[in-house]
Amino acid sequence: MQGLDTLKARYLSAIAAAADEAALEEVRLTALGKKGEISLKMRDLGQMEPAQRQAAGGLLNALKDEVEAALRARKAALGDAALNERLRSEWLDVTLPGRPRPAGTIHPVSQVMDELTAIFADMGFAVAEGPQVESDWYNFDALNMAPEHPARQEHDTFFMARTEGDARPPHVLRTHTSPVQIRAMAAHGAPIRVIAPGRVYRMDMDQTHTPMFHQVEGLAIDRDISMANLKWVLEEFCRAFFEVPSVELRFRASHFPFTEPSAEVDIRCSWEGGQLKIGQGDKWMEILGSGMVHPKVLEAAGVDPAQWQGFAFGIGIDRLAMLKYGIPDLRAFFESDLRWLRHYGFAALDMPDLAGGLSG
Repeated sequence: MQGLDTLKARYLSAIAAAADEAALEEVRLTALGKKGEISLKMRDLGQMEPAQRQAAGGLLNALKDEVEAALRARKAALGDAALNERLRSEWLDVTLPGRPRPAGTIHPVSQVMDELTAIFADMGFAVAEGPQVESDWYNFDALNMAPEHPARQEHDTFFMARTEGDARPPHVLRTHTSPVQIRAMAAHGAPIRVIAPGRVYRMDMDQTHTPMFHQVEGLAIDRDISMANLKWVLEEFCRAFFEVPSVELRFRASHFPFTEPSAEVDIRCSWEGGQLKIGQGDKWMEILGSGMVHPKVLEAAGVDPAQWQGFAFGIGIDRLAMLKYGIPDLRAFFESDLRWLRHYGFAALDMPDLAGGLSG
């Protein structure tokens, strides 16, 4: 078969000259594609005499193998060149200092939750949790709240939708974390000492109220607990939380369905120069509600009020954060403003510690 040497030289030269894989593929198709020059010559073998076909077939197969080998070698060379160019362009000096990444921050509410958990844990309180969608019984009845109590009206509480004929008791978005106290006493009995931090929901929205906010409630039940124990616990908490050497609390008689006697608690403070200072001055600021657990609440939780007694208190976590860190508007807590979060947020690894300082 004439001209095979010329054909081989032409294709080997074209393969060597291919600048990229697209050009190399074009050479392959021209030579070995269905309508390629070498492929067409292979088809012509069927028209030859047997002796001629055998000789020409051997030559064509050798040419085809040589061209394919050259194509593979050139493709590998082009791939290596592309990789080397990528490595050169993406080269990185690992000895250079790393680029600082934008640091995420801990939300003030989460920070305050961690702070108060650390404080109460140091006083022997465990953390108890419960569902946010709560039954009417746990949220109201077990807490000695009468059917006509204002909190049980739809203008104050989020009631879950019910289908007509649904015989199940109504459910609500819990209005306080007090139901957790009932569940904890029912599950563990007495004595018990727990705090219950978490989200609560009420129909209210202004500068100091939001429909969803955070609350922590405390409960201590034993045989000889009194209001004096309550006063000591709250004083120790306020002193540690506000990081001041001493505090002064004032108890004012009040009424809550779930405690008897009940008391609102004020803390001595000063607003000189528009800055809040805890533990000094001649002003008083209300910070929480408290009291001795009502006997009916103990009975509802399966605890004998003739044998056990104790105190309970409730504090708004968002309000604590506002007071301690000078945050003027409660609504900003829930607006997801990155500038606000960077300003008021806390470093992720700065865990509150009583020995090292709660707020770093």
